[in-house]
Amino acid sequence: MTARVRTGVLISGRGSNLQALIDACAKADFPAEIACVISNVANVEGLALAERAGIATHVISHGGFRLREEFDMELDATLARAAVSLVCLAGFMRVLSDVFVEKWRGRLINIHPSLLPGFKGLDVHGRVLASGARISGCTVHFVVPELDSGPIIAQAAVPVLADDTEESLSTRTLAAEHRLYPHALKLLAETRVKLDGERAVFTNISDAEGTLINPPFD
Repeated sequence: MTARVRTGVLISGRGSNLQALIDACAKADFPAEIACVISNVANVEGLALAERAGIATHVISHGGFRLREEFDMELDATLARAAVSLVCLAGFMRVLSDVFVEKWRGRLINIHPSLLPGFKGLDVHGRVLASGARISGCTVHFVVPELDSGPIIAQAAVPVLADDTEESLSTRTLAAEHRLYPHALKLLAETRVKLDGERAVFTNISDAEGTLINPPFD
C-alpha cells in the first residue's frame, strides 16, 4: 500500500466529526492518516478523543494573539512540523485569514450542516425550519476566503420532518456528516477530486460517488 496522506484536523469542541475521521483512518485500507489534532480551545472533548486514539494534540489559544494572522501563522507552523499535507476543519469555530486559506488552497476542506449554497453561516437548523424547506443535509467543500462558498466536494441530503425541532434535525444531519466527511477525505486523499481554479474537478468517480450523495456511502 502507498503511504497514507498525513492529515491535520482543526477543532474547537466535542469532536464528533473528528471521531468519524479517526474511525475511518483506523481502517488499514484508508488512504489518509491523522497526524495531528489542533484546537483553539483547551480541554475540549475532541482533544481527549484524539489522545485516546494516540494522535498528537496541540492547543493554540487564539486569545494569545493580537492579530488573526499571527494566530494563523502559528497554526501553519504547527501543521508544517507535523508534515501535514491535508487539513480538515471539524467544528473549528474560527474564521481563517485569507493568507492561510490561500496557502492551503486545494488542501483545506470543511463540513457544513446544510446543502450549500443555501443556509451559509450559523444557526443553520433554525433557519432551515423557519424557511419551510423539506430537504436539508450537509456539504463538504474546499475552503476559500469567502465563508462557506468553496467548490463542493460532496453532499448528503436528509429529510426535514413535519415534527422536527432544531435538535432532531441537527441529530439527523450529524449522522449524515459522520458518513460524508470520511468519504470526502478519501476522495481528496486519493486525488480523485482536485481544486482547479474555482471548480472541483473529479476523476474516476462513479455515479454513486457523485457530488450529491444519499447515505449510505461506500
